[in-house]
Amino acid sequence: MKKLIISPTYNESKNIREFISQLSAVAEDVDILIIDDNSPDGTGIIVKELALENSKINLIEREGKLGLGTAYCCGFKWALDKGYDLIVQMDADLSHNPEDVPRMFETAKEGAEVVVGSRYIVGVNVVNWPMRRLILSYLANWYARFVIRFPITDSTGGFKCFKKKVLQAINLNAIHSEGYSFQIEINFLSWIKGFQIKEIPIVFTDRTVGESKMNRGIVIEAIWMVPKLLIRKLFRIY
Repeated sequence: MKKLIISPTYNESKNIREFISQLSAVAEDVDILIIDDNSPDGTGIIVKELALENSKINLIEREGKLGLGTAYCCGFKWALDKGYDLIVQMDADLSHNPEDVPRMFETAKEGAEVVVGSRYIVGVNVVNWPMRRLILSYLANWYARFVIRFPITDSTGGFKCFKKKVLQAINLNAIHSEGYSFQIEINFLSWIKGFQIKEIPIVFTDRTVGESKMNRGIVIEAIWMVPKLLIRKLFRIY
């Protein structure tokens, strides 16, 4: 099976070499796609250099900071065009442990069509987050689960694996959300279309280098996304 890891980047020059190095060490049979939004710190330049040394590394450069959701949809389309069977999405800031990638692939091989790396399925597995951020994340997941009634404990997490048929069934051109909102929406669309979703426990470690991309706008968008998805569920708009 052809396997791909997709990671959008913006100003991740301090993390990107280590991220790719760790991925290459634990997943030798996996290709990597970095989608860089014209990072001013030269992230894309570093990835180009690494790609010259390793043919498994691929780069899509976009003209500017166009957002997380559109970056992933761009990557998903690229993966489908290239015929990949298993596609993982994860952050490049090392908050997601590359060593969990093989577990995701194994869970998919066992039958799951979407594998979600969950911070909350077994207690609370988050390291280095301030309490305010942790409470916000936990409440956001409870809110989404309560309103939409879908069985996903960690619907705002960004570490997931999809079988290609899941992404083929979703209208990626219709997704324009970002951040938490994108994560909730892609989970919702996978669930509402009847695909088998399996959560596996992960430990999320907050970045130690670089700056978080979280902002107030992302939070507000996610708050409004939940009732929108409820309406889509009720009227079968998906």
